[in-house]
Amino acid sequence: MSSTVLGLVRASHPEPTAAVTVVAALLAAGVGHSNGGLAVVALTVAASQFAVGWTNDLLDADRDAMVGRTDKPVAAGAVGRRTVAVAAVLAAAATVTLALTTNPVAALWAVTGLLSALLYDWPLKSTPISVLPYAISFGALPAFVVSALPGAPPPPAWLVAAAALLGAGAHFANVLPDLADDARTGVHGLPHRLGPTGSRLAATGLLIAATVTLVLGPPGPPSGVGLAVAGTAVVILALAWRSGRRADRAGSRPVTAFRAAMLVAMIDVVLLVASGRLV
Repeated sequence: MSSTVLGLVRASHPEPTAAVTVVAALLAAGVGHSNGGLAVVALTVAASQFAVGWTNDLLDADRDAMVGRTDKPVAAGAVGRRTVAVAAVLAAAATVTLALTTNPVAALWAVTGLLSALLYDWPLKSTPISVLPYAISFGALPAFVVSALPGAPPPPAWLVAAAALLGAGAHFANVLPDLADDARTGVHGLPHRLGPTGSRLAATGLLIAATVTLVLGPPGPPSGVGLAVAGTAVVILALAWRSGRRADRAGSRPVTAFRAAMLVAMIDVVLLVASGRLV
């Protein structure tokens, strides 16, 4: 693998990109997409994630360099800024093109999610409403997946609401490792205003609320498996909280919270797919 390709991969935020794409693919399988439809959904979501990740690292390159973020390939000079900019534009174009192969409603949801995420990259990242793009983009994800299925009913409100809650929680979890660096470079989004403890509380509460919504939202009484999943989510988040507190005391980067959020999301989606209660 060439150094440029490796730099692009690292600049794409590979962990969340892979996690969100897998979640979308699982949802697509759960609502009954054909293999072709599943591929289109996964490729659309992956392209959108690449566009957002590359744009984020490109816009943050100067700030990342200021605080010595050697793990950021754009800031470290491992990949050229022009290369990343071109890749981000191509990925955004691919998102729109792929989404339009489904139907206008689904394409609108996909483009809404992309634009909302790009607005987070600039200019909303450093504002009190920094959580809003996460909620909108995550809420748009299942709406796109369901709407892209020919003949499917509109996406259920509880599914969109749960995804929005999950996205909002992921925002707080994602920013936690960067609070100190962001403060040094003038970023003051909602998590920065709440601080580490407030952000951790917000992330935990929102992620639990998302799981409970997924368990209680579908018609009929909640299953024993669903309640067990809700309990598991609480345990995972409690462990992440404890690990994060240790990292705070040690002065290290508390990356566990975001990985816990992604794990909770995966568990939630597997529950939905297995239960057949998506639409």
